[in-house]
Formats: sequence, structure tokens, C-alpha cells
Amino acid sequence: MTPRIFMQKYRMPAEWEPHEATWIAWPHNLSHWPDKFEPIPPVYAQFVKALAESEKVFICVNDAKMEASARKNIRAAGMKEPFKNVEFFHIPTDASWSRDHGPIVVKDEKGTRIILDWIFNAWGNKYKPYDQDDVVPQKIGKIFDMPVIEPGMVLEGGSIEVNGKGTLMTTTQCLLNKNRNPKLNKAQIEAKLSEYLGITNFLWLGEGVVGDDTDGHIDDIARFTDANTVVCCVEDNKNDENYALLKENFELLKTMKDQDGKQLKVVPLLMPTPVIHEGHRLPASYANFYIANKVVAVPTFRCEQDARALEVLQKLFPTRKVVGIDCVDWVWGLGTLHCSTQQWPA
Repeated sequence: MTPRIFMQKYRMPAEWEPHEATWIAWPHNLSHWPDKFEPIPPVYAQFVKALAESEKVFICVNDAKMEASARKNIRAAGMKEPFKNVEFFHIPTDASWSRDHGPIVVKDEKGTRIILDWIFNAWGNKYKPYDQDDVVPQKIGKIFDMPVIEPGMVLEGGSIEVNGKGTLMTTTQCLLNKNRNPKLNKAQIEAKLSEYLGITNFLWLGEGVVGDDTDGHIDDIARFTDANTVVCCVEDNKNDENYALLKENFELLKTMKDQDGKQLKVVPLLMPTPVIHEGHRLPASYANFYIANKVVAVPTFRCEQDARALEVLQKLFPTRKVVGIDCVDWVWGLGTLHCSTQQWPA
């Protein structure tokens, strides 16, 4: 059988490549943080402040009232108006998880930026409504007068991780889940990702962390820190329900190679002490960090592993300042920093 060869018309840059900005959506959906929404806007404001030291922050708000509330919180975080590097856009959203419904930008052979508008179905139709989230990339394309392409496949940004050189990491639990693309098999999904993201090499891991309602997003498990280095979450408590599945992913990664056939460098990243709220195990993970131009923002969870995680990541990002953001409340929404951002490549 002759293998299919795809011309790499597009390339998805790695997260550490230069950004023009970071997109976030201001939090507003109370059902995502039931009975615990009050501390969420202030911690988002702290995050905006950290990012604004590094690059522009584009914030989606539903209306003028929400913008005023966001501004109030950002002022309280210590920023003075007019805010440096902060811009607001009146683009309504159903949720604030910009990683999954925001604009994934690729570049063509000439370096032109193109927005990909994948289908968003709220992680397998788990939460409704989601119609406003699904059209966010189209609205951003119109505002910036940028071309928008629709690949015609359900895909969330948190389900994929790229190194910018042709390698993509993902999980079978998510991308092969029948609640996403039931009519597409593994080969067809790989073909779509090859065609639109410039992927030549696939790294398929197994399951995601316990408590993750996205069916195993990669950004809570393993992340590239450069083109050949991957940090992978591990659990040292053998009685923890994450122990076996994370060990399996870690061992699998150690057998994998990059797009040039070079063995990956795999660095362990300890999991935090379990975060439990109202009897629910939450998907707390240091892997949900976000790489900005000059900083790496890392979720922290008020436990002894925080310092070690920051140390590990600082060594891997020597030219950036690693900053911890308290996410004990944030993770009650079942996501943290990376889930809430989408990079806007320069």
C-alpha cells in the first residue's frame, strides 16, 4: 500500500515561539464555579497582570458591563489605567476556556497567519449552550481581517500539543472518543491534523488525569518545553488513582521519537497533592502552565510540590521568568491557566 504524502502547506508554531498577544475570555459563567465564583475574577486579574509584563493580552468580554467589571478587578490587582498591553474585545462567550474555542493560528509557506476554525462541541456535548464559543474564531477573523479556514472536524486546543517542527502529542482517550468525531478513524484524524497543522509525526498517549471532564486533554499530562524535550506528569504515591495511568504515559514517552527520529528527552513533573472540593477530585496539574514571551505562568496548589514544580520548569525555561499563580480556586472550574489561554503568534 502506498503511504499518503501530505504537502505541508501550513505550520502551527510552538507555544514558545514569539507571540503578538495572548487571548483570554473573562470569566462569567457561574455554573463552572458553583458556589465559588467570587475569588475567580481576582485571580484572573493577577494572571492578566503577569502576562501583560510579557506581551499584549486580548480579553473577550460579553458587553460593556463585563468590561467594566474586568477593569475594576485588574485595577485591584495593581495595574493603573490606561492598562499597558491590555485590550478588550466585545466577543460574547459561553465559557472562558479559550484554549478550546479560541483561534488556533497557523502560518502558510509565506508566513501569512491563518485562523483555523475547528468545530467546538463543548467536549462531546457535555455543556450547553456553546454556540457563542463555537463562532469565536470567525468573529476574531473579521475583526483582524484575517483568513479563516474551517477544517470540518471537532478539535479543542487543549487536546493537542505541538513542537513546531512537525510533531504532535495527543491522547487516544480524547481524539478517538466517539463524542468528538464518530465518523472519523485514527488515520483520518491524523490526515486532518497533517493537512492543517503541518504534522508529520504523531505521539499518541493513553488516558488523562482523574477528574478531567475533557476526556483526557494532553495539557494536563505532558507538554513540550522545546522541540525535543517533554515534561510528563508522574505520581509518586502508588495508592493514588493517577499513579498507573501516568506511569504508563511516562514509560510510553520514553520509547518515542521526534520528527527526525531522535529520542525524546522526557522530564518527570510531580503531581500536586490531590485537590478535592465538595467530594470531587479536581484535575490539578502543573502541566497546565502557559508559555508567554518572557514568562511561564504555572498553576500552584498550596502544597509542598509547588516549589519543586517551579524549580523543574525554571531550569527548562532559563530565558523566561517562571511565575506561580494560585489555582486552588480556579481548578474548581476543571481547568486552569493553559485551558484559559490561546496564543496569538507574531
